[in-house]
Amino acid sequence: MRLSTLLGLLLAAVCLASTARADVRIKDIASFEGVRENQLVGYGLVVGLNGTGDSLRNAPFTEKSIEAMLERLGVGNLSEDRMRTTNTAAVMVTAMLPPFARMGSTIDVVVASLGDATSLRGGTLIVTPLTGANGEVYAVAQGPIAVAGYAAQGVAASLVEGVPTVARIENGATVENEVNFDLAALESVRLSLRNPDYTTAARMADAINAALGTGARVLDPGTVEVDVYGVGKGGGVPQVMAAIENLRVDPDGVARVVIDARSGTIVIGEDVRIDRVAVSQGGLTVMVREDPLVSQPEEISIGGATVVVPRTSVGVEEQESHFTILEGADVSLQRLVDALNAIGLTATQTISILQAIKAAGALHADLEII
Repeated sequence: MRLSTLLGLLLAAVCLASTARADVRIKDIASFEGVRENQLVGYGLVVGLNGTGDSLRNAPFTEKSIEAMLERLGVGNLSEDRMRTTNTAAVMVTAMLPPFARMGSTIDVVVASLGDATSLRGGTLIVTPLTGANGEVYAVAQGPIAVAGYAAQGVAASLVEGVPTVARIENGATVENEVNFDLAALESVRLSLRNPDYTTAARMADAINAALGTGARVLDPGTVEVDVYGVGKGGGVPQVMAAIENLRVDPDGVARVVIDARSGTIVIGEDVRIDRVAVSQGGLTVMVREDPLVSQPEEISIGGATVVVPRTSVGVEEQESHFTILEGADVSLQRLVDALNAIGLTATQTISILQAIKAAGALHADLEII
């Protein structure tokens, strides 16, 4: 099956499904302002590695960290010439502190090597404080790590699968400090749209007012404010938020064509329209082929040598091109896809056609290339 035909079938299915598109929940297109995760970061040591840790010559910060850790544990100062371990690696530990995480709850952490360690498999993370952007410690991480990738090395060959220098610890950090956020004391809540749009914001406000009474208003394309005490739903802020997030609206958005030039993926939105244009696609293919000829000397000869005689063949193939009319304006997405498929284009050629139509001012959509 041609890639252009497959693209046409996919977009045709999207077009047919859009006619019976169901409304989506507000919780799937918006989030409550202030209810968010917080990034945590820390610096620590992974011990117990089987000779795959940092080499102290190339990672002096690992040596300093080992010395500082041993001093805290009561071990005296170690001279530099006696530090030869390769079973320790300096790592950065990151985690996401979820909203309303309470003291004593656990969160997952990600451990990534900071030095020249080749693998963290089999290691154990030593107690590592995790701090937020304000410098406060919010969690402490420790425990055996789990590595998804692996590395194997011999004298003349090596094999690496995945990234063995990055690992995870499930429930590896314990929350020690809470983020102060008094939800019940709020007099109003704000909804932040993940894709700001005036039409979607207005529909959200109308849906909230219709279901809960007056109290919702649009502040900007990405924000809808709801007066908690102005709506008809009693029970406080959490009950109001629970009622709001399950309401359904029909989201809107700008017409957009997204192109991934590396993989040849093209996604065309439902509202994309083009003016009536004529498109011609053709090209010239030049093929150069090398078939060297090996000339051997006679069986009985003195001073004979094998000679490689170059032989090159060049061919030119010209593809027949013709114009095709692409209808647009008020025509459906299915008609646009059918017109593109009628030319018999590959994904790369379709990308070039769409870029040329946009440059001509006939494509009424945002063209985004990623």
